[in-house]
Amino acid sequence: MNNNIQLHKSDIPENLNLGNTIAVDGEFMGLNVRRDPLCLIQISSGNSDAHIVQLDRSEYNAPNLIKLLTDKNIKKIFHYARSDLAHIKYYLKTDVNNVDCTKIQSKIARTFSDNHSLKSLIKEFINVDISKQFQTTDFGGELSQGQLKYCANDVIYLHKINEELNKILLRENRMELYQECLKFLNTRVKLDLALFKEDIWAH
Repeated sequence: MNNNIQLHKSDIPENLNLGNTIAVDGEFMGLNVRRDPLCLIQISSGNSDAHIVQLDRSEYNAPNLIKLLTDKNIKKIFHYARSDLAHIKYYLKTDVNNVDCTKIQSKIARTFSDNHSLKSLIKEFINVDISKQFQTTDFGGELSQGQLKYCANDVIYLHKINEELNKILLRENRMELYQECLKFLNTRVKLDLALFKEDIWAH
């Protein structure tokens, strides 16, 4: 698959039209939201394209990106949205509207498996074995071609995965349960940012 990868500095172009369903992912310096800053946001329209935004970490001024993320008429597909939404809320000071999450979909739909990684889902539904070589590299500086390709892989397959998981959820009558889980997602992000890491439902 030949992917169209475009790198944007600080923000996406004002006139960029990616349709009404986009895939979104973020890259951070680590997994601790308060310590490890948001470095990149990558977006795909689902047409083998990836728009990678290298954010200006001195001010995080990205009005066009924020407008896109908050648009209630545009569906945003994430994989493990909980982590991405927490970083976006903390650094871009905004909530993301109209979210789907393929990890939550997978955990509710694919109860026959205990592996819900993006790599596994791409292999199962796309039959592509992607490399995770650059998963734990430094995204805070100049980006290599390998890093850009890694970032693109994190979004270009999400539309198809989302579509296939929705089929299973509908077939197994679990779509309503999935939708109810999504309603709690923003609250879970708020709990994370308030440093509630434990399972609040536990005894």
